[in-house]
Amino acid sequence: MNYQLGHGNAAGYHLVNLSLHLAAVWLLYGILNSMIRQRAALIAASLFAIHPLQAEAVNYVFERATLLATVACLLSLRAWLAGRLWPALAWFAAALLAKEECVAFPVFLLLLHVSQKRPRGERWTIAAMFILSAAAGARVLMAISTTPGAWAGAQAGISREAYLLTQGAVILRYFRLLALPWGFTVDPGIQPVTDWTAWLAWAALALAAGLATLQFKNLRAGFWFLGGMALLLPSSSIFPAADLAADRRMYLPLIAFSACLGLLLERVDLRALAVAGIVLVALSIQRTIIWRTERSLWADAVDRAPGKLRPRIQLARALPPSEALPVLEDAKRLAPDDPQVATEEGRVYLELGQPAQALTSFGRALALRPRDAHALNNRGTALLALGQQEAAVEDFRRALSVDPCQVDARLNLARLGISSELPGGCRFTPDQRRQLQVQ
Repeated sequence: MNYQLGHGNAAGYHLVNLSLHLAAVWLLYGILNSMIRQRAALIAASLFAIHPLQAEAVNYVFERATLLATVACLLSLRAWLAGRLWPALAWFAAALLAKEECVAFPVFLLLLHVSQKRPRGERWTIAAMFILSAAAGARVLMAISTTPGAWAGAQAGISREAYLLTQGAVILRYFRLLALPWGFTVDPGIQPVTDWTAWLAWAALALAAGLATLQFKNLRAGFWFLGGMALLLPSSSIFPAADLAADRRMYLPLIAFSACLGLLLERVDLRALAVAGIVLVALSIQRTIIWRTERSLWADAVDRAPGKLRPRIQLARALPPSEALPVLEDAKRLAPDDPQVATEEGRVYLELGQPAQALTSFGRALALRPRDAHALNNRGTALLALGQQEAAVEDFRRALSVDPCQVDARLNLARLGISSELPGGCRFTPDQRRQLQVQ
């Protein structure tokens, strides 16, 4: 719908994201106002609305899925509290369709059920929600196991055990950002942690959870802390992802953590809360300004994680070719044997009109990863720019022998008047299919 109304105009996408965030704030305040004291509910909803930890989920258009899932979960919770259990189930199903990270929402409702000793009949609906969660989880596992290049599961580059151990430190970082909102970045420089410090981090979290159980009954602060942890665990436990940490993963859990903080802060002087609110708004604005351009976003990420490769690669893509080369030189010193760096160098040289240098870089990338279809296609592109059509066609065909769905190689062959039948199992976009048919 966004595309049909505004096509590539980013303002429309941001307007929808912001509207969804405001809807979540409104729903959260209404729900909490019926569950906890009004002052605590107001503080909690305000924290959820203006905390800079929320900026990434709202500013990043791709994270609309998280916003949609959170709004649907809040609608489910509102229906649940009103005793409309099956509408609550339907809203939860909608949340799962938006983003599967909300699979632990039934755990939150189960905690609510136990904390308030609610009607026994709720358990059947909770059981149905768990079945939906299991089905959504199975769908995710199937998708990542059949999608080449998926950055999760077995392709994440980290074992389940190492990911789980690292998440203790990651969760403590989230809490630090919640209490001291400084140091946000789109690409945190977190490395896997498997030594004694990982166990220490989880011991601290276990201690916090143990203390929270002492204030579990009657929706006191402990209940909301445990609820937030339950909502966070799907992305911060045993299911590995290439991104060890991402600030946007706190968006849904913050509906519970903000309620916990609202209860803890409700006796704080109003003037102190107002000053803190002004600071949070200023920090959120500053974070949003950084998100305005790819250049500022990835330059900030490089500053925050100077030893990490990916921010430098992304920054090079956001810069003009002449400025990108020095960044890639730094990346090469950081990771001299990484084929991504050589590939990006080749791309930049092509943009600069230097196909001979591009061929050298693409050749290096191919030497580092000999059976890579993208590397073969890239080298063929450089050969074509040098007028070596026969060699280029050979590389394009070799790329397709490795990966029949390599769309760039197919498009390059089609532009040369060499057609081929499209394989049935490939996932081409409508635009790509049209280009291939036109050619």
